[in-house]
Amino acid sequence: MRYADGQLVALGDRVRLGGDDGGLVVADIDTGQFSADFPQVEWTYLRKGALIRFPTYGLIHYEVAEPGLELVSRAPPSHLGRK
Repeated sequence: MRYADGQLVALGDRVRLGGDDGGLVVADIDTGQFSADFPQVEWTYLRKGALIRFPTYGLIHYEVAEPGLELVSRAPPSHLGRK
């Protein structure tokens, strides 16, 4: 999945949607990267896209990023997901 600006979504990205800039990509289904709290076995039925957890909006599954979804920062290099 890509952001509206063309950059690829990645596990651990911090994102903004509207007034909520605390979103966290917790699963990148397209690449098979999942955080420990969102194990692959529970979420691959979605088949594509990403799961993003927001403080305000909760957990949202996107197949395609909506135009207002913006990358705030990338996860540090030491951030490793689980499969």
